[in-house]
Amino acid sequence: MKLILLGAPGAGKGTQAEKICEKLHIPTISTGNIIRAALKNGTEMGLKAKAYMEAGQLVPDEVVIGIIKDRLKDDDCKNGFILDGFPRTIPQAQALVDMGIDIDKVIDIEVPDEKIIARMSGRRVCSKCANSYHMEYKKPKVDGVCDACGGELVQRKDDAPETVLARLEEYHEMTEPLKGFYDKLGKLKVVEGQEDVSDTTSLVFAALED
Repeated sequence: MKLILLGAPGAGKGTQAEKICEKLHIPTISTGNIIRAALKNGTEMGLKAKAYMEAGQLVPDEVVIGIIKDRLKDDDCKNGFILDGFPRTIPQAQALVDMGIDIDKVIDIEVPDEKIIARMSGRRVCSKCANSYHMEYKKPKVDGVCDACGGELVQRKDDAPETVLARLEEYHEMTEPLKGFYDKLGKLKVVEGQEDVSDTTSLVFAALED
């Protein structure tokens, strides 16, 4: 089965990708991971990406698409795959169509912005051992202090409310239109993200079987 996972940053796509991977035994293909692998392996597309990154520029669509195309040729993708983080734009989605890659289903995990902001901005990480906490769901015994090593708990820049809000705005502008794109193709399945991860997983599996 060839799948795409959609959803705003913080909607829990990564966790659901892992669950699907375990059940269906197909690889999860994350854009960031395969770009790093292409850089490490010195592939032609990886070297092109490196040139843009070293110049402080965004890697253009044609290079990202080239890296994705190379990755999908690997043997472990023969029985399917999960794309997480790609496509991010309509042109990238159209490129998949033009490549002749027939996606079976697109699972969109919907979580309201306010819940995502609360979920992500509540995260804290130990500055020493990197253990993670949450100010609502996984509180430390002593406020601001790691249970494991006594290190200071800090908020990562990525989890600051203003950063989360900026990422959500980018998602709504660039990526959310993909829902309409795939709905017209009859591929879209919408799943309402639940408070309990296992409940979301049950809905995702039901959408896959639908």
